[in-house]
Amino acid sequence: MHKYDLRDFKKRSLSASTDGRGIKIGATATPGTLIHTALDSAAVNEWDEITLRAVNTSASPVKLTIEWGGAISPDDLIELTIPTESGFTDVIPGHVLQNGAEVRAFAATADVIVIHGYVNRYKLIGN
Repeated sequence: MHKYDLRDFKKRSLSASTDGRGIKIGATATPGTLIHTALDSAAVNEWDEITLRAVNTSASPVKLTIEWGGAISPDDLIELTIPTESGFTDVIPGHVLQNGAEVRAFAATADVIVIHGYVNRYKLIGN
């Protein structure tokens, strides 16, 4: 079981967000719209725990693809359909990345999916 040093815990906005606002997904193919770039050094043993929610502003369900640290299918791709006008839909419930890995997204329809979320950054202190 890993232990976390919560004294170093920091809640942050997604790195591609402006002022903590949602990120509109304009891309319809890989590479997707940048959502977040994780901390760039594994040496400090800090991790980004990323939580994402999506909003679909269109009148039809839209397929969303998350590129989780890469774009290799099926290893790095997370696919789901975001219901129409239903408020927040959980996409990533808090998974970790580090070492400069990127989270990107593309959708079947451009400019109707908006990603909201946050990052919990903490230090791993042992097993």
